[in-house]
Amino acid sequence: MSSKVVPTHTQVLVIGGGPAGSYSAAILAREGFSVTLLEAQAFPRYHIGESMLPSVRPFLRFIGADEKVATHGFCRKPGAAVKFQQSKQEGYTDFTSLATQDPAWNVIRSEFDEILLRHAEELGALVYERHRVLEIQFADDDASTLRPTSAVFSGPSGVQGSISFDYLIDASGRTGMMSTKYMKNRRMNSSLHNVASWGYWTGTNKYKPGTSRDNAPWFEALTDGTGWAWFIPLHNGSVSVGVVSDQASDIAKRSLSSKDGRRLLLKEHYFSQLQLAPNLHMLLGDGVLIEEEQSTCVRSASDFSYAADCYAGDHFRLVGDASAFIDPFFSSGVHLALSGALSAATSISAAVRGDCSESDAACFHDQKIAVAYTRFLLVVMSAYKQIRSQDIPILSDVNEDNFDRAFDILRPVIQGTADIGKTLAEDELQKTMDFCKHVFAPTDPEMHAAVGARLGPELCSPLAPILTKEQIDAALPAGDKVARLVVKEINARKAVHTMYTGPVHLSAESVNGLTARLECGQLGLSRAL
Repeated sequence: MSSKVVPTHTQVLVIGGGPAGSYSAAILAREGFSVTLLEAQAFPRYHIGESMLPSVRPFLRFIGADEKVATHGFCRKPGAAVKFQQSKQEGYTDFTSLATQDPAWNVIRSEFDEILLRHAEELGALVYERHRVLEIQFADDDASTLRPTSAVFSGPSGVQGSISFDYLIDASGRTGMMSTKYMKNRRMNSSLHNVASWGYWTGTNKYKPGTSRDNAPWFEALTDGTGWAWFIPLHNGSVSVGVVSDQASDIAKRSLSSKDGRRLLLKEHYFSQLQLAPNLHMLLGDGVLIEEEQSTCVRSASDFSYAADCYAGDHFRLVGDASAFIDPFFSSGVHLALSGALSAATSISAAVRGDCSESDAACFHDQKIAVAYTRFLLVVMSAYKQIRSQDIPILSDVNEDNFDRAFDILRPVIQGTADIGKTLAEDELQKTMDFCKHVFAPTDPEMHAAVGARLGPELCSPLAPILTKEQIDAALPAGDKVARLVVKEINARKAVHTMYTGPVHLSAESVNGLTARLECGQLGLSRAL
């Protein structure tokens, strides 16, 4: 942490030192901008969200932090096992097939986040921990214009200060200062009113020890259809074990499960919920809950799925959890934090360097956040559709324009033609989820290899065009259920795994003719000719 006094002015002020704040600060500082980051807590600090996607590695390579994380000793994540139905085998996604290097990790977030924060500092960002932003001030003292110009903060001694800035990046986490206090545009996801409870265990069993899947994380639907549970091994020998369930069901179960009529304590309820994930319970084996004698050994959070109608404005950008957050089923939190941070840094750099107007740059960031959120939302909801075994009414949770940009590639597959029905309907959303759900098919790498050898590489290639149901039916032998599972999974991944490509994905899709220019020292936006 810098020992210097907070400057009175900076080009870019970043609120929050989590992955989104640290990543955006690192990029902009490397580009030569003056960047000041104010973080309310002292690092290292606790944070939930240990499971990473493979896309984290190319993001880290982009800022030169990959080696630091790779050599830290985090738990290798070879893939992920997902079990929706007790009568069927689990599905297993092999992350090693998506990258030649070890593709991902499970991390202790206090350690991972501090690595990123210190890296931003090394690249030139001024980092001040235990500096809490209390208030944002706007041009002409009129918050309705939403042109932020300065911030009031409280330092370690409680003394208040003020810093002016040209640009603001709000990475304040779930607090979401700009969204909740000033824009007032955060809306909770009506289909994901969930509650999570979790703790850390030691002395547990491992998933598939001694195989290529050794110690992979495990995710399992609860047998009563109300949610799912996670089992995520960590490098310190502990395992993060949690349960996510529908909030209404969770409240009812806590009230009705006790034999003496009282409401179950959180820890009691947590243990009873774990019984609803029998395979996970077997993985726990003789393990023990760490610090079980303490009341804080089980943590809980609710109402954690939300979005907004806008993620950028005049000289400000929202990133990470300050912008939106999806249920953690697909481990998308850090991915969205890093991709949003890169978008914010790229759009700010573009505006400062004159690549485009500030309004065009803000629009670029707004659409990038909205599209990324929508893609992950539909994939997560496709999982919940299987967990709950019912249609999920999500029309109010999906913006039509964002859906068009995120999943227009699927319209010929969903509707049979690209020219029919440009108006979003609940039926189309359900069909899209039905398509995406095959990402979680109960297959494994061995099944993929066998089907590929039997049917040929063309049908099983991830680079082939997305196939319609009719094309799959015509290409597969009648009654070959295994081939159907594998081909449908490969087909669904074509629309989803593009998100794993990291920074390259930001420049692959244009917004109003603008594409990201991801060149160190020349970061910005270029207009297509």
